[in-house]
Amino acid sequence: MIHPLSDVKSKNIGENTAIWQYAIVLEKAVIGNNCNINCHTFIENDVVVGNNVTIKSGVYLWDGIVIEDNVFIGPNTTFTNDKYPRSKQYPEHFLQTIIHKNASIGAGAIILGGITIGEFALIGAGTVVTKNVPPFALVTGNPARITGWVDQKGNKLQAKDGKWYSTEGEVFIIENNTLKQL
Repeated sequence: MIHPLSDVKSKNIGENTAIWQYAIVLEKAVIGNNCNINCHTFIENDVVVGNNVTIKSGVYLWDGIVIEDNVFIGPNTTFTNDKYPRSKQYPEHFLQTIIHKNASIGAGAIILGGITIGEFALIGAGTVVTKNVPPFALVTGNPARITGWVDQKGNKLQAKDGKWYSTEGEVFIIENNTLKQL
């Protein structure tokens, strides 16, 4: 469903994707199946959005951004793609930002250009992400820092005796800033 009050130039829109009023999607953008692109969003040409992605209102995706499958992007999340922007001076290539599958980004987060957010990572509302985020990390604050770890459902793991435990009894350890299941 493409709302009649949206401006969608791209022909690369997957099946069962909803694009709501006042959304703008440029000609070369690619959007997968079963996505929900809320109102007041903007998607530039060199953007790829995977399947089953939710993009809430007020999100602008600039050239160089890749959103993999099953990602949630909360309202008014801000992305950048140029570390040193100047009016009317464009870099030869914009920085690539990758949001890996199943990651969730809370409302009002700021994601600087060139960042990679790992699978299943959870970015808290209002967080300013200036560095890569490992898979399953829970990051909050300005600048973002790891404040915990989550399981595949997004539930926060509990720390005890150097190990991390899920509510379902799974046990994890952290090695080289990476969550590993035992």
